[in-house]
Amino acid sequence: MTDRDPAERMVAAAQAWLDSLDEEQREAAQWAWPAEEERHRWYYTPTDHGGLPLARMAQRQQQRAMKLVAAGLSRPGFVTVSTILGLENVLDQLEGWQVDWERERGRDPQLYYLRVFGEPTMEGPWSWRFGGHHVSVQHVVLNGTVQGSTPTFLGADPAASPLLGGHLLRPLGALEDLARELVRSLDDEQTAKAVISAVAPTDIVTGNRPRVGEGDKALALAEVWRGRFDDPKLNNAVAEFQRQADQHIGITEEHHDQLSLTAKPKGVNAAEMSPQQREQLRAVLMTFLGRAPDELAEREAAKFAGDAIKDVSFAWAGSTEPGKPHYYRLQGPRLLAEYDNTQRDANHVHTVWRDPLNDFGDDVLAQHIARYHR
Repeated sequence: MTDRDPAERMVAAAQAWLDSLDEEQREAAQWAWPAEEERHRWYYTPTDHGGLPLARMAQRQQQRAMKLVAAGLSRPGFVTVSTILGLENVLDQLEGWQVDWERERGRDPQLYYLRVFGEPTMEGPWSWRFGGHHVSVQHVVLNGTVQGSTPTFLGADPAASPLLGGHLLRPLGALEDLARELVRSLDDEQTAKAVISAVAPTDIVTGNRPRVGEGDKALALAEVWRGRFDDPKLNNAVAEFQRQADQHIGITEEHHDQLSLTAKPKGVNAAEMSPQQREQLRAVLMTFLGRAPDELAEREAAKFAGDAIKDVSFAWAGSTEPGKPHYYRLQGPRLLAEYDNTQRDANHVHTVWRDPLNDFGDDVLAQHIARYHR
């Protein structure tokens, strides 16, 4: 198989879904290319992600929508996303069925939005985006190939939930366990470089910024939504939640400075790791990349094959003890991956995989425009 196959699957699935929609649905579902401002918007909060929500689709239309989502994920990635959608019911119960976020039901597995930008063809350019609470998946197709697959965000709240028989449901558990094993394997000198802050941030540092850059720090919760809340009480509640969360973990401006994003990666570089530690780092990296379709994940993994993994740095913040707030990131050429688990007493995970140069396919699209549209 080649990396052309995911593009073909996406084209077929997107066209089939669009063909099933009526005129009113299609107004929300498909926007003309390039829609630059909207196409670069993405969220992971329970807000309007832009597009046609599952709630406004008939069952057959929902099935076609999910077929497109599956085309943009590996099998494990699709299972994980499906589980995250189902956790909305669990979260609703945990919150006493009371949180509304200015909509009829605040935690709703039907409020996941799908939107296509442009016409789905093998030539392109066109893209699509699927998102809702704790999910944001997007791909850009150009010249018969998927040219961009980031940002891709997956989260879980609760991160661990009880199952029958004493087992735990942990959709993103591997991202925690593999990284903790890595940080605990470091010697004192490596640890001194890897641990960049004694306190973890309350969220991923890059937030939902369309582009990441030098000096980025964690955004306030209210900034990670589409617009501000109309209800002053809700605005105040969000601010209070932020205050309490920050106070609970003891984060200060000094910690934010330590955690800020820099062009030169913070942490311990893989070149300073043993071969076994580098393979562990590769395992962590593949758990991020592995959410993409197999062909695309293999293409991304090839960038870090062999000694190329030595260009990746690993940074950790917070405790290394299970059940305690913690954060880490991987950073290298064309790579920024973040994991954060601090909220709800370290039972609320946020993860994101990004290519700072080619998020939303921007780098490839810019090259295409410069070459063919002068």
